[in-house]
Amino acid sequence: MKTFQLAGQPRPDLGKKASKGLRAGDLIPAVLYGGNDVVHFTVSQEAVRNLVYSPDIFVIDLDIAGKKVKAVLKDLQFHPVTDAILHLDFLEVEAGKPIVMEVPVVLTGHAEGVKAGGKLSLEMRKLKVRAPYNEIPEQLFIDVTELGLGKTIQVGALNFDGLEITNAKNAVVCAVKLTRATRGAMAKGAAK
Repeated sequence: MKTFQLAGQPRPDLGKKASKGLRAGDLIPAVLYGGNDVVHFTVSQEAVRNLVYSPDIFVIDLDIAGKKVKAVLKDLQFHPVTDAILHLDFLEVEAGKPIVMEVPVVLTGHAEGVKAGGKLSLEMRKLKVRAPYNEIPEQLFIDVTELGLGKTIQVGALNFDGLEITNAKNAVVCAVKLTRATRGAMAKGAAK
């Protein structure tokens, strides 16, 4: 997993009015959970841009006024109209303690169903996995070579060493869908 450096400043005032003032100054209120106590701090919009607007997942080396911890981004809130970042939640991590994190899915191979005229569809771009943070990969690779026309791969069929997938077992990760041309060809073949 990639590492991201982030510096923050402690927040002296809490509450709605203080948060509104911070956002007006181009700062984002943030909270760090998981340690002995909850830490409230601020980070700048510019500092988190490459962390938030990235398909990658990161372990964050967080420095809050000299206190250094390793954390992951647990949750973030956007403004419903402007899409500005309103709030960030971080979770402190330890090497042996498992966490739940969303990991991007990458499909590999050329599906048999696509060769027969179908269309490959990625239904779940990320899967939730549970493992110690240092054992979580940057991406989950799924081989679709054997996937036939009209077939799917469900979460229950997947297995990754050292990872527990926490999504519903019957959730569809990817599928080869029938196209209009394929349906027409199948109908003509059935009519003969």
